Amino acid sequence: MIQDHYIKVGMADLNVTHLTGVLKTTGLGSCVGLTLYDSKAKVAGMAHVMLPTSEIAREGNLNLAKYADTAIPELLRKMQALGAVISRMEAKMAGGAQMFAFAGNSDTMRIGPRNVESCKEMLDQYSIPLRAEDTGGSYGRTIEFDCDNGVLLIRSVQQGVKEL
Repeated sequence: MIQDHYIKVGMADLNVTHLTGVLKTTGLGSCVGLTLYDSKAKVAGMAHVMLPTSEIAREGNLNLAKYADTAIPELLRKMQALGAVISRMEAKMAGGAQMFAFAGNSDTMRIGPRNVESCKEMLDQYSIPLRAEDTGGSYGRTIEFDCDNGVLLIRSVQQGVKEL
């Protein structure tokens, strides 16, 4: 995707666009890049989710974009402000890798898989269908989401380029 209009989404960040632009985030390891799209309103959103739940938050000023359970409602709010309708939205996501091998099955070390599970639970709460995903594995990803056509482009050193 060669695009003049990149809109950066940093780590523990989210952003939206209307009509044009490509939302882009890098460094997805155990983090999940979740995209939402209303094709009728041409509104796209992306969240770079770092952790599954805000219940573990220690910071005083909660970063809503950091956690699946707070990022998705905030992304929906911002998209609705641009004319998107939840019942028309579709989701795609990438990331959620298990970047390191750990001895034992401690749930606290399964950050990537838990991020994916939490994002899916939140999508279910809002009845937003997950149309495509490239999650898991043990490699990092960079993603670009085109507001014009709803295509999610995924780049990784190990897997090359994929379009969802």
